[in-house]
Amino acid sequence: MWDIIAVDISGRHKIKGGYYMVCAAAALTVSADHIEKINQIKILPVWLKRSPGLLDIVQLIEDTADQLSFEGTIVAEKGDMYNQPLWVPESMFSRTFKYQESMAERRGIELAHHISLSARNLLIKELNIEA
Repeated sequence: MWDIIAVDISGRHKIKGGYYMVCAAAALTVSADHIEKINQIKILPVWLKRSPGLLDIVQLIEDTADQLSFEGTIVAEKGDMYNQPLWVPESMFSRTFKYQESMAERRGIELAHHISLSARNLLIKELNIEA
């Protein structure tokens, strides 16, 4: 078993003249094909007036992961990093970073996706910033 921080960002499309994104970070202990334990979960919303670039995404993920009292490799989908080769985002993170490889890492990202999407939808409704 090993420790990962599965991340996902929802909201990388324009809404009301900006980008309201929510990042979810799930601190997990995983085996090859299962999530063995959910240790912590954190979310972080952010509003950008301009289209997010790779550096913005890396910073949002780092800021969200920093809220966790948990060490582990950050795992994300390649698409979240604008389909860059691994060495590009890997060189930008202060922690170890990788793209998903195992079934458990995929399941962790799916969990983070459900959290980020649900949290964003709730916040958009509660803050009355619907399109």
